[in-house]
Amino acid sequence: METQNEERHATHVEPELKEQALARLKKIEGQIRGLQRMVEDERYCGEVLVQVASVHEALRGVGKLLMRNHLSHCIAGALNSGDERDREQAYTEVLDLMYKHAR
Repeated sequence: METQNEERHATHVEPELKEQALARLKKIEGQIRGLQRMVEDERYCGEVLVQVASVHEALRGVGKLLMRNHLSHCIAGALNSGDERDREQAYTEVLDLMYKHAR
């Protein structure tokens, strides 16, 4: 495991997963632009809030997709490495990510 100051890259991302994540993020980008227009047009607050909730859920979906990949590759690799320090760092990282992701 690297220190926090080093630039890190995924150990493995399936091309299909990368495409799915990017497609979802592009859709979310469009939703955000729609929200901006709604605010500019002074749309009813309740309608805007429904769309905000939709964006939140879409982001959670991308997060879930990426979390699954992270657990399957990065964390599983650290846990199976045989290095106690790597395992402890992986446990700490998973707990931190779970609390941040669950907010």
